[in-house]
Amino acid sequence: MAPKVLVSDKLSETAVQIFRDRGIEVDFEPGLGKDKDRLMEIIGNYDGLAIRSATKATETLINAAPNLKVIGRAGIGTDNVDKVAASKKGVIVMNTPFGNMITTAEHAIAMMFAVARQIPEASASTHAGKWEKSKFMGTELTGKVLGVIGAGNIGGIVCDRAVGLKMKVVAFDPFLSQDKADKMGVEKVDLDELLHRADFITLHVPLIDSTRNILSRENLEKTRKGVRIINCARGGLVDEVALADLLKSGHVAGAAFDVFAEEPATDNALFNLPNVVCTPHLGAATTEAQENVALQVAEQMADYLLTGAVTNALNMPSVTAEEAKVMGPWIKLAEHLGAFIGQLTDEPIKAVNILYDGVVSEMNLKALDCAAIAGILKPANPDVNMVSAPVIAADRGIKASCTTQAKSGTFDGYIKLTVVTDKRERSIAGTVFSDGKPRFIQIKGINIDAEIGNHMLYTTNDDVPGIIGALGATMGAHGVNIANFTLGRNEVGGDAIALLYVDNPIPEDVLNALRETELFHSVSPLEFDV
Repeated sequence: MAPKVLVSDKLSETAVQIFRDRGIEVDFEPGLGKDKDRLMEIIGNYDGLAIRSATKATETLINAAPNLKVIGRAGIGTDNVDKVAASKKGVIVMNTPFGNMITTAEHAIAMMFAVARQIPEASASTHAGKWEKSKFMGTELTGKVLGVIGAGNIGGIVCDRAVGLKMKVVAFDPFLSQDKADKMGVEKVDLDELLHRADFITLHVPLIDSTRNILSRENLEKTRKGVRIINCARGGLVDEVALADLLKSGHVAGAAFDVFAEEPATDNALFNLPNVVCTPHLGAATTEAQENVALQVAEQMADYLLTGAVTNALNMPSVTAEEAKVMGPWIKLAEHLGAFIGQLTDEPIKAVNILYDGVVSEMNLKALDCAAIAGILKPANPDVNMVSAPVIAADRGIKASCTTQAKSGTFDGYIKLTVVTDKRERSIAGTVFSDGKPRFIQIKGINIDAEIGNHMLYTTNDDVPGIIGALGATMGAHGVNIANFTLGRNEVGGDAIALLYVDNPIPEDVLNALRETELFHSVSPLEFDV
């Protein structure tokens, strides 16, 4: 059955057609996002939801959508999506951070020009029939110091344009390397130095705990007299009341804001102040940008629903289509390793340690981590998936870690999973053979070579005669057909294990019959989604 997507906000017909061309059934209902009741009624029918800013993907809406797998936001901001609720339900949240980068950067540059030359006020004055040429004395950008807070995707474009304008650019960004700064032609500085030196300050960071109110009253007071502040990033980055006070005092010469702490902004401390330019969140509002993000979100959602490729997800590691092809068997292996331990562990898990050896150590480890943790949790939480698993694990206080190493043995690569509880450590390792099939290669430190099937039986025992006979005779007597039989031991007369791959689920009376032989320490039926 083809995946089904609902588009509840305005998207271009070209973007909608992308879904259809990829074989996805799509219902295009722009404006539905404002009809909360009807959206609630029908959301359960869809695998994907494509939105802009009008639709509010709340916890209530997400919980009413049992089939929902992905929410795609055509744009950068996802404040209208409850990402915590989505993660807990295993719903991927995607945005399109690159489709409107140039447009947003250009708007910041335009706003900088506007406030430097007081263009909006001069225009209004001239339209009113005045000719106040001497009133609107501006300042050149050439030779001025531009302080860029956040030199990532959009900030980097602003830096490039500012360098082209012959401005001296200083940038504060903890993630900006010195080598990258040199290539960009900007000077990397700390925040205090930027505040003290900049003639213009522009912000290009997301609104997170570390950036919230980054231009606080205290930091605004550190700026040089006559500074001009531009914010086309996110409301909440600047203390707007403090900025209004400093504008009134003359310490700050001007400001240009496209975003506000409260939106829609119908009343704000910055409104109606001299040389303050305000626009209604127009950073991404160009024809080109709106088309770009619409096309991008359609492609991303279609790729995920059809191939499992994850791009620009906010709550899951990205996996390209190429990676998905190569990693598919390894992701399945990680899930199987986790499922093995998850089905045998009935006490609280304290820690999960994952070792990646050889070729697999160079893959997308975050995605593999998510798959392994999902496998561990799935026996007790059937609805868990790679998206929700890390959230659930964190809620339970499970600490996850991974290590990598170069090829160390017979196999080109393998994954070893170890789970720690208060009572024990339990470990299992596996690899992927050239045929693309995952296999178990070690359990409890005992080497084996076991094919993985839907229905399996795992037993532990002392290495004594009669085990094979007991297993074979008991299974045969109850009509259970064995497809594959693997044995292993750590030493003669030591600990031994058996792993059987059978055709059908093992009845409880068979398990009891094996236990009654008193030959086994444990008899555990296992199920795997192969």
